Amino acid sequence: MIRQARFGPAGNSEEFFASGCKSTLQAPEWLSRFGLTAYEYQGGHGVNISEESANTLGTNAGRYGIALSVHAPYYISLASDDPVKRDNSLRYILQSARAVTWMGGSRIVVHPGGLGGLSREGAARLAGDTLKRAQELIDDEGLSDVRICPETMGKLNQLGDLEEVIGLCELDERFLPCVDFGHLNARTAGGVNAREAFESVLDRIADRLGEERAREIHIHFSKIEYTNAGEKRHLTFQDKQYGPDPEPLMELIAERGWTPTVICESRGTQDIDARALKLLYEGFCIFK
Repeated sequence: MIRQARFGPAGNSEEFFASGCKSTLQAPEWLSRFGLTAYEYQGGHGVNISEESANTLGTNAGRYGIALSVHAPYYISLASDDPVKRDNSLRYILQSARAVTWMGGSRIVVHPGGLGGLSREGAARLAGDTLKRAQELIDDEGLSDVRICPETMGKLNQLGDLEEVIGLCELDERFLPCVDFGHLNARTAGGVNAREAFESVLDRIADRLGEERAREIHIHFSKIEYTNAGEKRHLTFQDKQYGPDPEPLMELIAERGWTPTVICESRGTQDIDARALKLLYEGFCIFK
């Protein structure tokens, strides 16, 4: 069977709860109704799931063919000037690695955080050192199959433009970029919202990290409102003012035969919009 890209939501939608679902443990069955095959557990405010519940979520996901990933806490700060905060960040990453392993998944998404009062170059170096320490802790605990996915960020005062994330991923061949195209579009004031711009991003990743790693990247996608400072808030696909437009990106992924995991972060409609992404991609695969 030819492997294809996977699509799914970040967390649970408004409709999930409106339908009577009450627990994340029900998410895999819910997503199977949409033909979705991925789900990102939201640990942004703390990874508080027990080993037992994580095992159950993983069992349910396996039953419905859903690949699981974990979004690590938002308050991770890889380049903080406070060594205690950096040590806490290591602890949060390790907690996320344990949780995703209990679930039977292997990817954790990590926000690099702020600049910590440093230059961008200095912050990138310190963040790299912190990530390497995190990988060492993960390895020491026997969790080496876990892949850390540093994410591109949407605000200009955050570490995590495309070059910075690629640079972090060059530090260990197991690291995978989490490319948030909504974030990239927001931090460039609409500059990543056309086929040429998407193509440039994909080419840059393949050139720096190699085609094999590039074809399996982690992707976040949503339309995002932005200001001069970058990201303001996530929107749904119904929005017509802000981008990015998903169609050219889905076409490029299909043309290249890439098989990323694509997580939709739309505001409250993430499962519906994830299905829209999947249908676009499959349509382009048919005519490839």
